[in-house]
Amino acid sequence: METTLRPYDLGSTQWYVLWHLATNGPTAQRDLVRLLDLERATLSGIVAALVRKGLVDQSAGGKDQRQRTLQLTEAGKTLWSDLPDLHFIHDAAFGDIDPADLAIAIRVLQTATGRLHDLLGKGNNE
Repeated sequence: METTLRPYDLGSTQWYVLWHLATNGPTAQRDLVRLLDLERATLSGIVAALVRKGLVDQSAGGKDQRQRTLQLTEAGKTLWSDLPDLHFIHDAAFGDIDPADLAIAIRVLQTATGRLHDLLGKGNNE
C-alpha cells in the first residue's frame, strides 16, 4: 500500500482519512478519532498534513467553535478520483479464504480489540 501511495505523497493513514471523507462526506474531527481508531494527537498531525497539502478543509462547526469539521477540498476530490484502486491488497490477502472463516476472524479480532480498549479505559467513552 505504501509503495502504491508514495507517488501521490500519501501514507496509508492519510489515505484512510481521505477514504472516510470521500465515502462518508464531511465529518467532525473528534468523531474520526473513534471511527478510525486513532489517537487524538496522531489524527491531529495527519489532518494538519492533509490541510497543508490542500486536500482537506478544516472548519469550525456548529455552536462550539473549538470543534472542527473536515471535508475534502476540490484538490482532495481530484486526487481521490486519481488514486489507484487498492482492492488488489484485499484480494491478495483474503481472496481465496472462505467468507465464513473471515467472518469468524473479524469477530474474534473485534472482540479482542474491544477488550483491550476496555482494559486501557478507551471504551466507547472517547
